[in-house]
Amino acid sequence: MPKPHRHVPVALALILGFASSSCLYTKRVILRHGKKVTATTAPVLKTATRDELNARIANLYNAINSFQTTIDMTPSVGSASSGQITEIKDVLANILFRKPASILILGRYPVLRTTAFVMVSDGVNFKVSLPRNNLFEVGANSAPPTSKNKLENLRPETFLSSMLIRPTDPSTEMPALVDATDEDNAFYILYFARKGPGGEFQGIARGVWFDRIDLSIVRQMVWDEAGATVSDTRYSKWQPYNGVMFPAHIDINLSRDQYGVVLDITDMQMNLTLTDDKFVLNQPEGSQLQVIGAPK
Repeated sequence: MPKPHRHVPVALALILGFASSSCLYTKRVILRHGKKVTATTAPVLKTATRDELNARIANLYNAINSFQTTIDMTPSVGSASSGQITEIKDVLANILFRKPASILILGRYPVLRTTAFVMVSDGVNFKVSLPRNNLFEVGANSAPPTSKNKLENLRPETFLSSMLIRPTDPSTEMPALVDATDEDNAFYILYFARKGPGGEFQGIARGVWFDRIDLSIVRQMVWDEAGATVSDTRYSKWQPYNGVMFPAHIDINLSRDQYGVVLDITDMQMNLTLTDDKFVLNQPEGSQLQVIGAPK
């Protein structure tokens, strides 16, 4: 008795026949972030582990002891969610920083370059002089915003947490790595979860994005304990300053408080010797003292 023939279904036969025809193949090269590639070659993506990426953050952070920089600053009020953003162009600023947390920021208005503000902090408390308003503010870095002028609510820690990305603190954080690679983007995201006293998970504190083309840091988001976005910072134009890599363009967005600031570095002097007197700010004579958080 002859064996029955197994007939390939017609639809499958057609598919197999079409697939064997080279004229139906379309090769599509995936472009990453607008990088130029040849017609047949896509960028080679780098690979890294969670620990390697955290070590990369630590190496960048540990290489910086101090700096003195001149920047073009573009403050803004509003947010993408509110549908309106107003930018203040051509503000010039100087920033002095010394570890662990001493910082002084001097901002000058456009054109005449008169002083817009001077802000100094030791990492715990801050002082701000606002000459145009004849106002001198003091308070804790953790003090809530109180001014209707949102730019007056800018705190030194906002600059520090955005400009200097901290490596993980094993006592309070647990890192976890996500590979967020698709046809349009190729990122590693290193999330840092809050760790409770007993080691329990207490939500995501922040996330750091790495471009898989070169493993440069391109973004950091920070969330509060309720899950609201505290800051969303973008980084680009990484370059060496005295052998230390640092982003020349930093875009800080504080959507919850509806203001932000873009920093473009024009001059950077890394790891200078900065003495205590560089971080002193005395109340100008005749200015009004306002203690942030003080009872009315």
